[in-house]
Amino acid sequence: MIEAAEHLSHILGVRGACEALAVPRSTWYRSRRPVCQVESARAFRSRPPRALSVVEQSDVRAVLNSERFQDCAPREVYATLLDEGRYCCSWRTMYRILREHDELRERRDQLRHPAYARPELLATGPKQLWSWDITKLRGPAKWTYYYLYVMLDVYSRYVVGWMVAERELAALAQELIAESCAKQGIQPGQLTIHADHGSPMIAKSVALLMADLGVSKSHSRPHVSDDNPFSEAQFKTLKYCPTYPGRFGSLADARQWAEAFFAWYNYEHHHTGLGLLTPADVHYGRAEAILAQRQEVLLRAYETYPDRFVNGPPKLSQLPTAVWISPPPSSAQRQMPDPPAIGAEGAYVIAVSEEEPETTILH
Repeated sequence: MIEAAEHLSHILGVRGACEALAVPRSTWYRSRRPVCQVESARAFRSRPPRALSVVEQSDVRAVLNSERFQDCAPREVYATLLDEGRYCCSWRTMYRILREHDELRERRDQLRHPAYARPELLATGPKQLWSWDITKLRGPAKWTYYYLYVMLDVYSRYVVGWMVAERELAALAQELIAESCAKQGIQPGQLTIHADHGSPMIAKSVALLMADLGVSKSHSRPHVSDDNPFSEAQFKTLKYCPTYPGRFGSLADARQWAEAFFAWYNYEHHHTGLGLLTPADVHYGRAEAILAQRQEVLLRAYETYPDRFVNGPPKLSQLPTAVWISPPPSSAQRQMPDPPAIGAEGAYVIAVSEEEPETTILH
């Protein structure tokens, strides 16, 4: 733009060229000055005569950071000093002095949260990555709650274990994890379990149990609910179910409802994120056969009514090949990498069926 103004200035003059190209004349004149001349002008710029001296600035900083005024804004300090018959400088100058020394934040020493890394976890099949959480179920009276523990396979969305209890306890979480791993036949180094920062999730006893089982643990960042999305989405499905009551009359009532719900969720609910397959179909390896059978039905419908399929032969939604918790941000990292190395009161267990005794129900 400046070069074009240079050429046009020979025809229209400087003012006409700058007006035609919408370039300020000051910019055009500045571009014609030598760089060394501009830098020397900045370096040897004279100090304004009204500016505070170094000693005066130091005195102002000492006043602002004193024990008396360390909790006060510069405007408060300015007004207080005027009431006492003292003037140091304007409150705007106080702000400038603080800004030069990076003291516009809270000037007292404070603890700061460290920068937590995003939990980037990948599952390419069942029994690689589980997510678990606890949600409240309202009881019969106000301020009474029951606590629903749910262990979810991230890849298949299959609920591998659940429990309803009267309180949140690390001991109950240990029991749920141990029973779920036993029922699913988890081997050391096979599984990662992801959770948030609830007290049962970060309990030392739970961490020791997972280490003994050879299960790797992962946690969400504090105060970041998006780091545990699959458990949160499953809880929304549960609480938006048409049969979900506003309150449960008793602990036994809550357990009875949950047992019926999870049987429906695992074996009857056609999950959109799974290509309209049920979690049990994906978890137990029946997905390919079911998708092939559905494709045959669609092809027969296409042969019978081809004019109804304007885009050609219909194709089913396919099962995802990989499921992420917090996928890498860059497009290059989103490509499918090799699966990472995945390391490490009166309860009873009910098997869902004889063929698939896999869901752990701890009452």
